[in-house]
Amino acid sequence: MKLILYILAFMGGVFLAIQAGFNTQLSTLAKHPVFAVIATSITSAVVGVVFLFCFQKETFQLLKTQNAPWYLWCIGGIFSMAGISLYFYTIPKLGISKMITLGLCGQLIFSIIAGKYGWLHLPVEPITTKRLLGAFIMIIGIILINTK
Repeated sequence: MKLILYILAFMGGVFLAIQAGFNTQLSTLAKHPVFAVIATSITSAVVGVVFLFCFQKETFQLLKTQNAPWYLWCIGGIFSMAGISLYFYTIPKLGISKMITLGLCGQLIFSIIAGKYGWLHLPVEPITTKRLLGAFIMIIGIILINTK
């Protein structure tokens, strides 16, 4: 079961890189990264609704979502818009491999710190020597990928 989760996580990364490539083209043609984010968000919402209607075994219950704090309905979208816009803005200037590796580095460092302190109500994951060594090796890899 864990192998399947690893494969799904890996594929999620592949899909995000593919999405970044396509939407960078749209961003360049539209002359603004936010337009590409808007198109992405609308398409994601439509596909998500279709997915729910086609594959959700239970009916969607709005009552279950009323317990969510108001800010959870929008804060993720704000960070998504900002992050994706930055991706679309930097890919044409840096190239996709540099942007993806630098973005991964940001995710890696933030996730280690957020995991240590349980930020954003995430599970606490202590910083161990093994985790630090893994992060260090990944950062060295990122540096190597980004040098000529």
